[in-house]
Order: sequence, then C-alpha cells, then structure tokens
Amino acid sequence: MKVAVAKETFPGERRVALVPAAIAPLKKACAALPGGVDVLVESGAGAAAGFPDDTYVKAGAEIVPRAAAFAADCLLTVRTAGACGDSWCTDRELIRPGLIVIGLCDPLGAPGGCHEAAEKGATLFALELVPRITRAQSMDVLSSQANIAGYRAVLVAATALPRILPMMTTAAGTVTPARALILGAGVAGLQAIATAKRLGAQVSAYDVRPAVKEQVQSLGAKFVELPLETGASETAGGYAKAMGEDFYARQRELLGKVVADSDIVICTALIPGQKAPVLVTREMVARMRPGSVIVDMAAERGGNCEGSVADQAVVVDGVTILGPTNLAAEVPFHTSQLYAKNMTTFVAHLAKCGLPEVSTDDEICRETLVAKGGQIVHPKVRERAGLPPLEAAPA
Repeated sequence: MKVAVAKETFPGERRVALVPAAIAPLKKACAALPGGVDVLVESGAGAAAGFPDDTYVKAGAEIVPRAAAFAADCLLTVRTAGACGDSWCTDRELIRPGLIVIGLCDPLGAPGGCHEAAEKGATLFALELVPRITRAQSMDVLSSQANIAGYRAVLVAATALPRILPMMTTAAGTVTPARALILGAGVAGLQAIATAKRLGAQVSAYDVRPAVKEQVQSLGAKFVELPLETGASETAGGYAKAMGEDFYARQRELLGKVVADSDIVICTALIPGQKAPVLVTREMVARMRPGSVIVDMAAERGGNCEGSVADQAVVVDGVTILGPTNLAAEVPFHTSQLYAKNMTTFVAHLAKCGLPEVSTDDEICRETLVAKGGQIVHPKVRERAGLPPLEAAPA
C-alpha cells in the first residue's frame, strides 16, 4: 500500500500530516498489510513546519509531485473537503475512485465538501469524529491541537495587552498582576488557564459544566460559579451541550461584572457542529477597561464575543478583540508532531481492522467513516447535508 502525505493548500496552514519521525512507526504498525507500506511525501509538504524534504528521505520516504501523492492508495492530510475552504475546489479534481483520504474534513460544519468527495468515489475518514473513548485518546486530534491553541491564545493576548501579566515589586513601585478570565474549560481553556498562571496573571475561569470546577482549581485558578441550572449542560462524550437562549441571556447578565473586571478574556466555548454561543455582548465589552484584550477562539463559528471578526483585530470602545481561527498553525513544528502521532495511531488502527476495507463493527472506524462507495455513510453528516437516512442492510 502506498500512503502519501499532501502539502497543505489552505491559506495560512503550515502544519503537515506526518513528520519524518513518524514514518518508521507507521511502517512498523502497518507491516502486517500485504507488502507493507511505502510512504510518499509531496515535495515541500513539511517545509513550513520546519521539516525539509531531505529529512523525509533520510526517514525512508520518497518525495513525489502532487499528482503522484493523489495517485497513492491512501492520502494523509491536515485539511481536506470542507475544512480546506476554497482550496478544496482544486484538490477535488485530483480525487479518484477508491482513494482513501484521512484528515480534518469539517463534516458537520461544511458537509458539502464531504458529499463531493463521496461523489468522486473516495473513502473519507474525518478525524474530528474520533469518539471520546479511552482507547481512542491517542487519536484525538481535536484535543492535541486545542491544547497548543489554548497556550498560543494567551501569548497572543499578552502581546496585545498594554501591560504586563505578572506582579512585580521594584524600586520604582509595585505592579499589580493582570486579571485573566477564561470562558470554557475544555482542553483549550485548561491550557489557557495553565499558561496564564505560568505568566503570573490572576486567573479566573467559567464553564457551563460544573464538573470541571475541580480541574480549574487544580491549575490554581478561581472557578466562577453562577446561580444557573446546568444539569443538562454536558453530552455523553464530555462536550458542552447547546442550551436555550433564555439560559444564555441569564448567563450573560451574570457574567457581566466578571468580564468588566478582567484585563484579558479568552473565549473557547464551542458546540461541535453548531454556531458558537454568544457569551460576551457589546454592552459587556463597553464596560471593560480601555486597553483590555479579548481573544475569541470561536470566531470561526460566529464567535463567543459580539463584534469579533474571523482572523481580524478590531477595537470596540477601546477594547481589542482578536479572532484567530488557526492558532495551532502558528506553531506548526510541535502541532505537526502531535498531529502525526494521532494520525499514525489512527492509521495503525485502521490497518488492524482490515484497511483498505474496514469493519464498521469497530466504534472508531464506524464513527469516523464519512464516505464510502459513492455516498455519505455517516448518519449525522447525511443529516447535515440534507440527505435521507440510508436504508438498513438486510440481516
């Protein structure tokens, strides 16, 4: 089997799906396949992440042009289909029947790209859909990338803030620490808390899920508790659940004072496949001190903060609102290493399940398989794409 790594074409995407150090483990994990695995890497695929072509050659890969990469049996990507944006229009023409494509596809947010890949006859696996179960933790790209994004968000905020984060006592006087508020205590939020604490800020955090209180406090932050009924705020997979508008209205009202007292607000609240909930209104922004900074990590999904614009910095009432959409790509060397480990483990699992044919009896294979045999086979993605449910196979 020929496994190829494609060069990313999405604007600003500097990560690569496989780093040189992951090639030997991938070959070893897939040694049981007939003939083993040959790894092909598109020329320049890892350059932006700090991995030149010669490092791949030394690791046992072959450098090939783009057409040869798409002619392989299996294509590994960071972004494909809906996650590839306008660049998908060009990549789509290279997709051929039988090609196995693995990467981030944005299947629930932009299912049209997955539908087009299906129509081309590709077998498509979406890494966003890796189930949150114990044996799939090492394949969870959302967590590995969000971890670094949370770290990066605090650095971006600290750079934009016209004051320092830690307390300093000097001969010229004492500087009080900056106050940082983290909204959402998922993987990105927890790393943002830890990073802000390491930089010396006074950190508070809020999450609609009361179960994360202990995690927030273990990192040395204060957990903001609001008198709200949050019993049904978490899904079975551990993600935050979308709540009603009455709940969010009351939440914004209670959060107003906490936001107003903060120098930095990091917004991380996302609902998988849905528009991000608005947590910070324009009125709340207006009450913040001039010079304060908001980093809206949910800007790509509409934003947690009113007024945020994806990939832009705007100033509202003296408050800088940043809307980065791809923080993980800003530190591609390490995010590519983590992504490659996730990818290698995932491909090895597919190999154990019979790649190129995989059994849907396995939960990981079933939940990540989006397209096969010319059609979308994932029930949730079919629903988002406006397609009727597939007929059940006869017993």
